[in-house]
Amino acid sequence: MSDTEKPQVPLRDAATVLLVRDGDGGLEVFMLRRNLQSDFVGGAYVFPGGAVGPPDRGEALGPWCQGRSDVEASTRLGIDTGGLAFWIAAIRESFEESGYLLAYGADGELVSLDQPEIAERFVTHRRAVDGGERSLLSVCEEEGLRLAVDTMWYFGHWITPEGAPRRYDTRFFLAAAPPNQVPVHDDRETIANVWIRPVDALTRQRAGEFTMLPPTVASLRALLASETAAQALEAAAEIVDVPTVQPRVIMDDGGVRIVMPGDPEYDEAYRGDRSLGTWPSTEERSATAAERVERLARESEVDR
Repeated sequence: MSDTEKPQVPLRDAATVLLVRDGDGGLEVFMLRRNLQSDFVGGAYVFPGGAVGPPDRGEALGPWCQGRSDVEASTRLGIDTGGLAFWIAAIRESFEESGYLLAYGADGELVSLDQPEIAERFVTHRRAVDGGERSLLSVCEEEGLRLAVDTMWYFGHWITPEGAPRRYDTRFFLAAAPPNQVPVHDDRETIANVWIRPVDALTRQRAGEFTMLPPTVASLRALLASETAAQALEAAAEIVDVPTVQPRVIMDDGGVRIVMPGDPEYDEAYRGDRSLGTWPSTEERSATAAERVERLARESEVDR
């Protein structure tokens, strides 16, 4: 098949949020395992997140967001407009996939879902939002909530390599987990959830027990310097420049290989908006993720 016959792959906006808390052994991060049958990174351990969709955009959502305007959000992301949609999408995806809802109640505190009747009501809300039957905005209107975008700190930006069957321009955020909520994975897109120390997650990834892609590994590595959730959030709040990381791919007799910025072959890699028609499996990408991220970190240190 010629390049012009291969399907074009649009670059979709996406948002992911790392929820952190203090556990008995120190800082912990919340992770989900994607459904093994998923056609996108099936079986991988990820953070709550997904594509930014039409329900996340629009001026009507601004008044329902606490502490950050679209102008401020867009400036922070380095885009002209529409930045607040990334924060909103991260909150919505977290609610859909895990049940964690970053929103303030009428009392100005993060909403508590630990009372049975309230929890049951929000389970119904969650299913309706996840199923596209209603919007998160309508839930905010009914429950008198404001989205807690002011608790989320932007700290990562990864773009899927050109040539992939799906491509995302993903912004990563860090936030403290709501204290009076209990996570429940959706049993559709995700099949398990775990609170885990970043160092333990990385150890299990290296041992082949956790399948992870490079952005996940890099995000976990970024948390290693913090002993508590407060320290991690403080560090994220102080970040001024968030670098954009876009791996590329090389096609040779061995198949498709992913290269990182700074690698010798990076400038020679594939460029284009078409799917290559072949792509490394999630397991293959996970097997070399730690090595690639460590190499990227070394290159970043040299550039400073």
